[in-house]
Amino acid sequence: MGPPQAKNALKEALAMGADEAYLISDRAFGGSDTWATSTIIASAIEKVGNYDVIFCGRQAIDGDTAQVGPEVAEFLGVPQVTYAKEVKIEGNKLLVTRYTETGDYLIEVKMPVLITAIKELNNPRYPNVKGILENYNNGDEKITVLTLADLNVDTTQIGLKGSPTNVYKSFVPVKEKHNEIIEGISKTEKAKKLMAILSDLKLV
Repeated sequence: MGPPQAKNALKEALAMGADEAYLISDRAFGGSDTWATSTIIASAIEKVGNYDVIFCGRQAIDGDTAQVGPEVAEFLGVPQVTYAKEVKIEGNKLLVTRYTETGDYLIEVKMPVLITAIKELNNPRYPNVKGILENYNNGDEKITVLTLADLNVDTTQIGLKGSPTNVYKSFVPVKEKHNEIIEGISKTEKAKKLMAILSDLKLV
């Protein structure tokens, strides 16, 4: 989903070996937040149909919300597994290794399913010369553009006006560090002063 120039990314995907490409693009979609974006993408997936696994990125590089993938799953009514680092197919089920900061989890889930991937899941192949020549020159013919007219969406739920949230400002938080030197004659005296400071801060 994006403006017309997003076709360049789809041409790269075709050159890598993708069979089909779809661009969801319409001025009516402009300014959509995660809720509206998920509504639109879910409708487009239903339009294309016949899917077993939907792969999404972990999060966007602009808002970093990590909300679109899970919201798409909710709109489609399919199970979801986030932060996938390994996926194995067993019949009509997937065995997904899900990464967390406290350890990995092995999850069994039936298809259809939506997966959000982290970079460890796979190493993308490089486009070969034939793929580049075929798709960068004539790639537009292989890209199906889906507009508002093609999708079954409520126009009051999309775009800037239909989005329940608006981003007014984004910034990188500034991390401030403060140092304090604990004076004392002996190690014991310094340790007592340190414990007193930590106690005042309610850290011990």
